[in-house]
Amino acid sequence: MQRLQVDYFDGSSARAQPVEIWLDQGQLHLHSALLQRQYRQREVRWAERLRHGQRQTQLPDGGLLISADAGAWDAWASASGLGQPLAMRWAQHWGHVLLALLALVLLLFALWRWGLPVGSRVLSRHLPPALEQQIGAQTLAWLDEDWLRPSRLPLERQQALSQRLQAMLAGNPAAAGLPPWRLHCRLGRELLGPNAFALPGGDIVVTDALLELFEQQPDVVLGVLGHELGHLRHRHGMRLLLQTGAMTVIAGAIFGDYSTLLAGAPVLLAGRGYSRDFEREADAEAKALLLGAGLSPQLMIDFFKRLADYRRAHPDGGGVPPALASHPSDEERVRFFAEGASK
Repeated sequence: MQRLQVDYFDGSSARAQPVEIWLDQGQLHLHSALLQRQYRQREVRWAERLRHGQRQTQLPDGGLLISADAGAWDAWASASGLGQPLAMRWAQHWGHVLLALLALVLLLFALWRWGLPVGSRVLSRHLPPALEQQIGAQTLAWLDEDWLRPSRLPLERQQALSQRLQAMLAGNPAAAGLPPWRLHCRLGRELLGPNAFALPGGDIVVTDALLELFEQQPDVVLGVLGHELGHLRHRHGMRLLLQTGAMTVIAGAIFGDYSTLLAGAPVLLAGRGYSRDFEREADAEAKALLLGAGLSPQLMIDFFKRLADYRRAHPDGGGVPPALASHPSDEERVRFFAEGASK
């Protein structure tokens, strides 16, 4: 049995007592002229084998063993068959550390690419509708305070828009299973420009600027609203909220709260990626609704062309707020709608 001289602190006194220690049949033995103690080996918190510094081992009763001679401690531990935990051995090997880092990166990528979207889709289906409506109502109230103002359009025109949308959906096979929706017209700040967006719970907001831009092409607005109905059908608002919330938690756990910019970068990048997928799904819904109503997807091509002209004429309010900058490119979306324009 290999023995070693160390200092012992009993946890109640600051005075060190020299003791001799050894391992025998799963027991740690302490011996000196004044004390004899035994502890189960598995209940002892053994010192980590660091490159420098003393070794400290915590005992189950709050006592502490200290060896100022790290080399002597390591030699005694090795001779006594006291192996290091697997995690500690990996942490002291550069190759293992890099391999663990690579595995962590791959795991996080898989979680971001597949885990969070699937999880948010499943979870959003089981959320109470009242919760979604509450979130949507609170969001709309906040937007009404900071970004939106009451519509200046006549009430008759606002009601006519809702009636046109209802007529497009009536008997439309592509409209089967759509969730309840509520249409709101608002005067948006200049930055919003011609715009429409859907909120969790069924609220759809369309700006006066969009209705005025397509006053002579009201069916174009129907295509835009069909896109927003697609967001509602797939619960994109709640899914994005759940996914970015999860990314915030993960990024905070990895980077900590000390760097808001560093921790927020993964959340921003994830939100952009998710938004592109959501926009493609919503575009598919818009095309299906237009074709189901006997309207041509060419309407959406006209929308993108007119919107591009508006952006060039209004560089400070081009109809695309920063949150929508993650949409697929207009060219990609025009090609998508052109595929069904002649059907």
